[in-house]
Amino acid sequence: MVSSPARQPRWTRRKDVRPSEITAAALEVFVEKGFAATRLDDVAARANVSKGTVYLYFESKEELFKAVVREGLIPAIAEGEKRVATHRGSAADLIRNLVQGWWQLIGSTPYGGLPKLMVSESRNFPEIARFYYEEVITRAHRLLRDALQRGIRSGEFRKMDLDTAQFLVFSPFIMFLVWQHSLACCEQKHLDPETYVAEAIELVLRGLAAPGAPSQHSDKVRR
Repeated sequence: MVSSPARQPRWTRRKDVRPSEITAAALEVFVEKGFAATRLDDVAARANVSKGTVYLYFESKEELFKAVVREGLIPAIAEGEKRVATHRGSAADLIRNLVQGWWQLIGSTPYGGLPKLMVSESRNFPEIARFYYEEVITRAHRLLRDALQRGIRSGEFRKMDLDTAQFLVFSPFIMFLVWQHSLACCEQKHLDPETYVAEAIELVLRGLAAPGAPSQHSDKVRR
């Protein structure tokens, strides 16, 4: 009697697996499915590891999501804070620098899908919402507020309510990401992201400008 070959296990633990591989896979699944619908089995399959391997590094889906945010968004915010601290030009150029840096590090990457996830699911997952608000939103608003205050002090920007302005300045860019990951699928002609970002920056800066202040319009807007 010929013995049948030994059945191979579905998963074998890879000795070289890194947490960053799991968080990269998790980011893809979170953006595609949302937080509620994502299962750790889905993440494990995307990362080509066992579910048990995921649990070796992350004790829950919530902790895995937090790791994704801390790995991708927090370094980008830290980079923005560094730009504010070291910038020596005009406040308008600082705003351009911040937005363009944000677009390069977050908006144009898979991390750009996270704002839509938070908008749609925060009410159902208050712990995740609080984490995101405290570690991402609050810190991002603080650096933006610093940039706006610089422009007010220099006379480039008009006096404004900073609590309101810190929301308004970045809203066009966050809304664009929400649009890209939702209703953009219905567009007949897709918006060009680089053109959108450039035009939105100039519209924001014109709204911030103090009456009589020298024009800070950029010629780099694509036509």
